[in-house]
Amino acid sequence: MRKIFQPGQAGTLESNDIIVTIAPGEAGSGIVIELTSPVIKQYGRRIKEVIAETLTGLGITEALVQANDKGALDCAIRARVQTAAARALQEGGN
Repeated sequence: MRKIFQPGQAGTLESNDIIVTIAPGEAGSGIVIELTSPVIKQYGRRIKEVIAETLTGLGITEALVQANDKGALDCAIRARVQTAAARALQEGGN
């Protein structure tokens, strides 16, 4: 299990992108995802699945994730989550 030390962010608010902020979660809370998206009714479940799967694959089991989607594809979501997680896992700042 890898521990989030600080908030980490990646992405933009441009069309077809997503901005992801990952912060330390409360002990025992698991991965909590707060999603904002114009396509949340159609793709919200899938976006959350991609975020959770990516974090789990990185060994992160507790985190608070805030994601603002602007129509990003799965590959862009994964890349943004990986980058935000790498920034959040660094001890002592970026």
